[in-house]
Amino acid sequence: MRYFIRFSYFGKPYHGWQNQPNAITVQEVLEKALSMLLRQPIEVVGAGRTDAGVHAKEMYAHFDADIEQTEELVYRLNAYLPDAIAVQNIFRVKDTAHARFDAVERTYEYWIVQHKNPFYSDLAHCVLQPLDIDAMNQAGALLKQHSDFECFSKSNTDVKTFICDVRKAIWEVRDDKLVFTISADRFLRNMVRAVVGTLLDVGLGKMEPARIEQIIASKNRSEAGVSVPAKGLYLTAVSYPKNNIDE
Repeated sequence: MRYFIRFSYFGKPYHGWQNQPNAITVQEVLEKALSMLLRQPIEVVGAGRTDAGVHAKEMYAHFDADIEQTEELVYRLNAYLPDAIAVQNIFRVKDTAHARFDAVERTYEYWIVQHKNPFYSDLAHCVLQPLDIDAMNQAGALLKQHSDFECFSKSNTDVKTFICDVRKAIWEVRDDKLVFTISADRFLRNMVRAVVGTLLDVGLGKMEPARIEQIIASKNRSEAGVSVPAKGLYLTAVSYPKNNIDE
């Protein structure tokens, strides 16, 4: 039977989500825990892959197994897994449900603090210079008018298309931090961090908001801003059609 697992993780100890040789990843740790507790080899398929150091407030994966008590398995997993990974739920889904291919929208946040704060040293990017948030929002709104984001993609990637449907891109002050929220049907590798770096250039007065359109049209990664550090990036939500999974 197929199950979805909903979980979260603090990304600093891991070299991203996806299994890699000679580097510890979230997928590897989760698979080892499930395999040990269920006493059978378990492979998990994630909703996507996050890069080294990126966090996830909400991540989904699917796996196939025979489970008697999902609530008990959640309890046992949380007791066994390291503190950086927490499981919120495990639930039965249709046998054809797919954590990656069935996802219809993903949302990321990027956190920025504008003063030195030891409690955010591993959780947010610090930018001490003043930022023009209105200009950053003007530039962010332009993202929703385009679909080809090759200029924000990691070079030499193996994707077949650079088309993404960006549905939300907004900056807002939230308590003691500045938060950028972006939602789309899919994201390219390194895309959000490159977008944030470019929008920060706008906020710092290095370019006008309209320059974003020229950068997108160029399809050239070197035209966009630098990628901001991974520690400020969070996968916050993954959405699925209600008729595809049954939580």
